[in-house]
Amino acid sequence: MNNIKIIGYNCSNGIKLKKNISKISNEYNVELELLEGDEYLNKYNIKNVPGLIINEKLVSEGKVLNDKEITRMIKVLN
Repeated sequence: MNNIKIIGYNCSNGIKLKKNISKISNEYNVELELLEGDEYLNKYNIKNVPGLIINEKLVSEGKVLNDKEITRMIKVLN
């Protein structure tokens, strides 16, 4: 199972990122956590939201990855 976290999911880009992850969630057995708060920004050293964490590694911040980019990141981190 892949653990994916979106930090700052309430912004418009966070919502788009969540939608893109939802497209691939069944195919890659994704457990999605939506997190808010300064403690998560500090924990993962995120300067710009949304932040995307895959299997406890920060892979993106401040932009929306499309479903193909997310899929590539999941494959690399497995």
